[in-house]
Amino acid sequence: MASVTAEDIKSELDTFNIAFNDDTVDKLLQQCVCHRLKGDDIVCEWFAFSASKDQLPLTLENLDQFEHEILNKKKKSKGSSKGSQFNKTRDINSIQELIRAEEEEENLLDAYSTPAKGSQKRALTTPEHPQSKRGVARLASPSLMLSPASFSPSATPSQKYGMRGGRGEVVSSFGMVQGPRWTGKGQTSVRVEMLEGGENSLISNYKYMFQRLRDVRDVLTEKIEELGEELRSHFNIEEFSPVSLPVQDSITVLGQVCCDSNGKLNAQSVLLEAGQEQGGRQVPVDLSELKEFSLFPGQVVVMEGMNPSGEKFVATKLYEGIPLPFYCPSEVKQEMDEVSEPVMVMMACGPYTPSESLTYDPLIDLITIINKDRPDVCILFGPFVDSKHEQIEKNQVTETFESIFKRCVDSIVEGTKGSGCRLVFVPSQRDVHHHYIYPQPPFNLTNLSKDDTARVTLASDPCTLLIGNVTFGLTSTDIVFHMGAEEISSGTGTERFSRIMKHMLTQRSYYPLYPPAEEVNMDYEKFQQFGQMNLTPDVLIVPSELRYFIKDVIGCVCVNPGRLTKGQVGGTYGRLLIQPNPVLVDGKRVSPCIAGQVVKI
Repeated sequence: MASVTAEDIKSELDTFNIAFNDDTVDKLLQQCVCHRLKGDDIVCEWFAFSASKDQLPLTLENLDQFEHEILNKKKKSKGSSKGSQFNKTRDINSIQELIRAEEEEENLLDAYSTPAKGSQKRALTTPEHPQSKRGVARLASPSLMLSPASFSPSATPSQKYGMRGGRGEVVSSFGMVQGPRWTGKGQTSVRVEMLEGGENSLISNYKYMFQRLRDVRDVLTEKIEELGEELRSHFNIEEFSPVSLPVQDSITVLGQVCCDSNGKLNAQSVLLEAGQEQGGRQVPVDLSELKEFSLFPGQVVVMEGMNPSGEKFVATKLYEGIPLPFYCPSEVKQEMDEVSEPVMVMMACGPYTPSESLTYDPLIDLITIINKDRPDVCILFGPFVDSKHEQIEKNQVTETFESIFKRCVDSIVEGTKGSGCRLVFVPSQRDVHHHYIYPQPPFNLTNLSKDDTARVTLASDPCTLLIGNVTFGLTSTDIVFHMGAEEISSGTGTERFSRIMKHMLTQRSYYPLYPPAEEVNMDYEKFQQFGQMNLTPDVLIVPSELRYFIKDVIGCVCVNPGRLTKGQVGGTYGRLLIQPNPVLVDGKRVSPCIAGQVVKI
């Protein structure tokens, strides 16, 4: 098919006497490229669509509606017979050739735009649909870079994923339900940086497997003493008594909750282990006098009660934990009338393939959504190459794990270049090619260009990011699932997810559970340095196998966006609208999160 030019489209529009501008012509040109149409064909389609809608004017919004209602449906009907079979057998020669072809196509399209709109023209090369037949064109797309035949000789697209329902359905929401427009501006000017800075952030690999039990004890003891001192000064407690001291009067004790066996914690198996200053003894705790409690192994608590015999502590009061203050930037706050535009932040968590096939169709669909909604920041959590995937476990792949991961990153970076959004990559302990230690160092991507490096942030697990002076706490480790399996409660009147999030914030840790889950390889020396919260984040993102949620917990907006795939079917992703540079109203903090949603892929 001969390439379509902007002049062709303008000539056809003039024939039908349709008013247009440069932006609408660019949009039509983009749709021609993506949907493999000629200039006269797409103008005829638009004329028929406009006539059916009472002479709808040619605008960018109406063109989006036109593409959704007309062009995409035509593509599906064609792709179901011929296109899908073509894509199954299509393979690639090299990533470099595809990237080079994409750059040539960008240069061609840039020739029809003014320099001021050059950044917008890049969006014309992004994929618009995973089943597109653009594979026969010179244009590169993530669907080619992530060709299933290049990873596994027996890979076939997932039928269950392709037949999923409810695409784009909002399954959980927060804040403004009506009104917010879920599109960003692709602002590369939005600042994304580590809150702690280079010195106090985990930015490189480190040596592990040199941990001594004495070092673990010192870390746990220091945690007990630090939190105990905060609670003592907040509640005006004179001093803590030894937990095993026989006394007839009511005393206040400090310690860490633990279980009396290797089994699951229950109300009859709770022990309180005191710190070194309080004797370091373990004493059983009777919880029958408490009206309400929520406890988990590793929790630092202050209790009031009696221990007449010295053998069992009867608790009568459990003190609430105290969260850290929120972030307060050093610069002068903006006035209310100078508040900048909201920033859209999108987040998704792997795995990015269905469980029965090593095809990255969900990731390709996500890239399409990024190009359509143009979020300002997109946070992507691992695993990118999932160690729990059956074909990875059996090594039924034709490339190295590192090579597969490199293709994933290349397809994401190149595929979203036109959107202009900032990308944040957070590793997972399920990433088979990366260090499976907690805290986990960031990925090492040495092949990024200078422009891509400025747009990509490589974060550790866990970490605290600063996005437009709004703090984001991030961890890809499934702490919600791990704590949910260990936590016990009675009479709290709150649901489990809220309790777990509150525990994380009041214990001031991204992983307060001790001992950790069997699959978590904890380095406690680094955990003390990089796994603690230095403040209460404005937004806490904790992807989990458990049900998605988005809710406010003691002023922090906590989000579980779910996973992009759930077994053989599609999962969910999250999106937030935040107010950068939040202001104080009447001297009080206002949550910077305007609205949030969890959406089906």
